[in-house]
Amino acid sequence: MIATKHLFDLTLRLGALVSLGPLAVGERRVAGIDGGILEGPQLRGQLLSGSDTQLLRADGVLEIDAAYVVRLEHGELLRIVNQGYRHGPAEVMARLASGEAVAPSEYFFRTVMRFETSAPALAWLNGAIAVAQAERQGGSVVLHAWQVL
Repeated sequence: MIATKHLFDLTLRLGALVSLGPLAVGERRVAGIDGGILEGPQLRGQLLSGSDTQLLRADGVLEIDAAYVVRLEHGELLRIVNQGYRHGPAEVMARLASGEAVAPSEYFFRTVMRFETSAPALAWLNGAIAVAQAERQGGSVVLHAWQVL
């Protein structure tokens, strides 16, 4: 049986989305991350930098491949590698793309996270995996992450 515990919530402010246009595998897009906040029972910090590379496939599934660097409250640095999928009914995804508020229950947006840090007190993160339920909120993405135990 797999168990989880809440690790943190990460709110990301998205930068401008740049499309590379239609490729053989779909539309490749890249967005910078303009900042954000990580808040959790054990971890708190500010997002320093990040990028979100996306692939919008012909079947409507958006593949997410992102990485962020967070400065935690005691100065430690944490890199988060985040990969997953976002998809849903075409009409829901169109509403989301137009900036309309859409309930997270109307579409699928899930990711898997891995971590890197040189902080001795946080070495346990180097072998941890988290799963996240994400939601788009205007120009931001909120990731609710749970550590897989």
